[in-house]
Amino acid sequence: MGRNVLVEEQPVTYLDSRTSGDRSVPLIGREVPRTVKFHAPEIVFGVGALGEAAHAAARLGAVRPLLVTDPGLIEAGWVAELAEHLSEAGLRPHVFSEVTPNPKDHEVAAGFEQYAAERCDVIIGIGGGSAMDAAKGVAILASNGGDILDYIGVDRVTRPIPPTVMVPTTAGTGADVSQFCIVTDTARAVKVTILGRTLVPDVTVIDPRLLTTMPRWLAAASGLDALTHGVEAYVSLAHNPLTDHHALRAVGLVSESLAESMAHPTRMSDRLVMAQASLEAGMAFTNAILGAAHAMSHQVGGLLDKPHGVINGILLPHVIRFNAEIDPHPYVAIAAGMGLPEQHAPAAEAAAAVADRVEALAREVGGPRGLSELGVPEEVLPRLAAQSLRDSCMATNPRSATVDEMTALFRAAM
Repeated sequence: MGRNVLVEEQPVTYLDSRTSGDRSVPLIGREVPRTVKFHAPEIVFGVGALGEAAHAAARLGAVRPLLVTDPGLIEAGWVAELAEHLSEAGLRPHVFSEVTPNPKDHEVAAGFEQYAAERCDVIIGIGGGSAMDAAKGVAILASNGGDILDYIGVDRVTRPIPPTVMVPTTAGTGADVSQFCIVTDTARAVKVTILGRTLVPDVTVIDPRLLTTMPRWLAAASGLDALTHGVEAYVSLAHNPLTDHHALRAVGLVSESLAESMAHPTRMSDRLVMAQASLEAGMAFTNAILGAAHAMSHQVGGLLDKPHGVINGILLPHVIRFNAEIDPHPYVAIAAGMGLPEQHAPAAEAAAAVADRVEALAREVGGPRGLSELGVPEEVLPRLAAQSLRDSCMATNPRSATVDEMTALFRAAM
């Protein structure tokens, strides 16, 4: 017989210690719950790993797997290579490739129709965040029915989804390890968030070879997305000791390697680093959730159908400055992760340096200077601000905001 032990529930304080020069400095103590959860899929990582996706699908019971992808990945040849691996494993794959950037609600519906018509089983998403989010959307409808927009919010997907395997071809979205599914509601022209542990994929297969065919703009966008994931996960109200390490690692890796990987797109060592940065950022944010930069970015992306990471690169510096007005201390560790000398300065200076470094990196990789360059009209800012406050990501931003404050943030980013 076991013993029943009464344990007093108390918050515990831990220290994030990082080496600064020749000494280890406790940068900040933060209270966290005694018990935390960490969701992650099985991870297969390495050059030439693509064939493992077939073995993973077979282990999950696949006979007729559905490959969810986009025309660009077909043109690049990766879908054909994966389909060959699946056929060699004795499986009969079917391909759905009608996914566009910022996947639309009607595309998810069309993917599900093909899934049902072909009597598919395991779902494999191969592509960037759009293809993988669409794959998750198809999986939701396959087991839960209805319309994808029925599941907006947290834990609205109540039935287990079919087995899923993700094969990322960009380095930044983190969709291959996350419990997020982002879909565009075309009637309202907004991107909506579907969130729940049910959506964590079963397996992610990360082969850095697949990153070599990204166009330059996509490498920049996905890298800035990974950086935003790391920063927002670290300062999130839902952060914990298991996520903090991954968040800071991602921030450091992207800061050091994004520009270099773009300068040498076929150099595998650089692609390996960015693949790891994306993975670490994904594991951080899917467990710690995100913040205002993502809440705002979703609204701009839904309005204009523009690349999510590019929008993040514009918004993140402004959100950092906004959050740091209330508490700059978490940004000291981020400054250290970026290797900035201001890590030794007062916290407010460290936070300002982090914002400046993000801004400089976004410019270095070709990002626009403001939202106006993307075509965001001034008159829609109050509406975007109100929508941002209803986004699930805003719940874990370290500073609450009013509509007026969010409008001012958008205006500063113009």
